[in-house]
Amino acid sequence: MNKKDYYEVLGVSKDATDAEIKSAFRKLAKKYHPDVSKEPNAAEKFKEAQEAYAVLSDKDKRSKYDQFGHAAFDQNGGFGGAGFSGFDDFDASDILRDIFGSGFGFGSSFFGGNTRTKSNHATKGPDISVIFEMSFEEAAFGTETTVTLNIDDKCDECDGHGGTGVKTCSHCNGTGYVKEQQRSILGAFITQRPCPTCGGTGETYTSKCSSCKGTGKKKVKKNIIVKVPAGVDTGDHLRVAGKGPAGDNGGPNGDVYIEIKVKDHPLFKRQDSDLYVTVPLTVSEAALGCKKEVPTLDGNVIINIQPGSQSGEKQRLKGKGLKSPSRRGTGDMYIILKVVVPNKLDRKQRKLFEELSQTNLKTADFDMFEKYVSKKR
Repeated sequence: MNKKDYYEVLGVSKDATDAEIKSAFRKLAKKYHPDVSKEPNAAEKFKEAQEAYAVLSDKDKRSKYDQFGHAAFDQNGGFGGAGFSGFDDFDASDILRDIFGSGFGFGSSFFGGNTRTKSNHATKGPDISVIFEMSFEEAAFGTETTVTLNIDDKCDECDGHGGTGVKTCSHCNGTGYVKEQQRSILGAFITQRPCPTCGGTGETYTSKCSSCKGTGKKKVKKNIIVKVPAGVDTGDHLRVAGKGPAGDNGGPNGDVYIEIKVKDHPLFKRQDSDLYVTVPLTVSEAALGCKKEVPTLDGNVIINIQPGSQSGEKQRLKGKGLKSPSRRGTGDMYIILKVVVPNKLDRKQRKLFEELSQTNLKTADFDMFEKYVSKKR
């Protein structure tokens, strides 16, 4: 049976770069590897793709293939001296582990090569995220809080070893993996899995720790103190290094990320480090002007309202905003004026407004508006 063109198998052109060839093989490996694929004839398609990649990823072999085609590697066709038979010198384990993860157990497994990976190296524990909800004032001034975690931490009885009297695992001979071999018409197919006896560490103990049952970890309730700087906002994250779950095989603990959620304030609104507060004014206060007491984070201050003030006008109070947690300096506070028209009047108030309406309070804005309206009649 004639073999398919290797470039066609990978779906690349004959002038494809090394990066394009590698990317094409990654996609096919992810789709057809027999351990994960449910595609029909996945094993055959995977072997075909791996064979094509073995040739095209090697500069010398690709050159021979471009010149002689499949005959370059056919020992019966006169090119046996090429030294490429059975793919024994090809190992795609790095790519496969990159796709499926180091725990999946790949070596040169599809063509019966030797597995070289071992899982007893120290690895850092997983990072975890915790939401901390705080008041507006706590975010403004900073605070210190205690966060309670329920995590897998290092067993204090065996110091995370899982037992005493370390010895090489007799089941896997210290490799950390056990192999399973299957044979098919495509040849030997070997997979490897973490050893069920030692959990992939390659070591067992004469006396297993009764407290953690040999795992080296225990579920514990752990309190950590978190210092929250002034000026944090919703969505900010604080990292507490080394306070998360324990690592494997003596690896360091993971980190804890505190996600900040700040409650709304009834008066203050923020934009970055600036604060905004809306100050209501009566019609007479806006028209005549007045002194107004307004709140800030540091206490109340008195501001002057100029006669004839309008809704939407702003006053700036420099340095009365929030501190920035990432840089020096403090934001400003902006006072937004809002003239509030009463929706209910008593008899005396109504009479005063009626008398006021008889006077000419119209400004140039009214003149322009009425002039435009008269043109449209």
